Amino acid sequence: MGSFLRILGIETSCDETAAAIVTREENGRGEIIADVVLSQLEEHSAYGGVVPEIAARAHVEALDTLIEEALARAGIGLREVDAIAATSGPGLIGGLLVGLMTGKALARVAGKPLYAVNHLEGHALTARLTDGIAFPYLMLLVSGGHTQLILVRGVGHYERWGSTIDDALGEAFDKTAKLLGLPYPGGPAVEKAALNGNARRFDFPRPLVGETRLDFSFSGLKTAVRQAAQEIAPVSDGDIADICASFQRAVARTLDDRVGRGLARFKSEFPNLADMPALVVAGGVAANQELRRTLQALCDKYGFRFVAPPLQLCTDNAAMIAWAGLERMAAGFDPDTLDIQPRSRWPLDATAEALIGYGKRGAKA
Repeated sequence: MGSFLRILGIETSCDETAAAIVTREENGRGEIIADVVLSQLEEHSAYGGVVPEIAARAHVEALDTLIEEALARAGIGLREVDAIAATSGPGLIGGLLVGLMTGKALARVAGKPLYAVNHLEGHALTARLTDGIAFPYLMLLVSGGHTQLILVRGVGHYERWGSTIDDALGEAFDKTAKLLGLPYPGGPAVEKAALNGNARRFDFPRPLVGETRLDFSFSGLKTAVRQAAQEIAPVSDGDIADICASFQRAVARTLDDRVGRGLARFKSEFPNLADMPALVVAGGVAANQELRRTLQALCDKYGFRFVAPPLQLCTDNAAMIAWAGLERMAAGFDPDTLDIQPRSRWPLDATAEALIGYGKRGAKA
């Protein structure tokens, strides 16, 4: 295979169709050669969320063209890749079927090994592609239907320290936006409205703050937002801004407590690391600037390096799937057989107690 490995990645777990070509050198250095993403945002915005049937149909229509474009941008043919990696879960089953079946077909035709990748593992390992992070590190995954605090010990070795026991953070943002009549996706809309709001007008709850366990809960916060809006209805633009700012402040203070306890636990379990430990944040919610400031301040307090991959690699993309496949190849994992099936639920930590937010199917995985 030469001094480096080159892989084609395919991602179709939700409402982005994506293909990418990524390389990995023997020293572990990775490079994205081509990264093509087609968003379906306009197709779903009218419905206030992702419609699985529409998403699957769009994947069927676009995926072949995107793979051809990724190969063309890389200046190679299919037979010049060393393997194919495709998302196999968790996510919307219709979309997963499209991507995984396409990956199987290409692997069979080109005679290449296939790696069926856990979408969450793609998020977990992206920081090693972008920042060369060494194991172990702590990851806060805040992506759509997932809110988890995960210890990343190595490729294929993950421990879930905390998970949401009800709504995920991304869902809380989306539902708050919908309640207030803001556009989809909710995260950016809430953040924009909050810029002009009074964050201290409403004293929203911060569920589980103060508890020793590292789980999250956002259902009560969402309910409090709805009650506040109903009490002052009809809401003005100023009311909406104040609610969004107060909601965002409650989320930030919740993360400060939950993640802070996680950082303290990490330091106690790994007191003698040669390098500064790292907190990696992954997922679309990581784009929120107030939450990033909160996490950066936590890292400064506890002596951690704060790592947030570029936004295009925090949301759904095929580069992270390709990289996860490369990491599995380099670690000596066997490729998957062509009879492997997609999984709508697929937790990273198979030993942890099952909770609602554990490998949960979400609007955005």
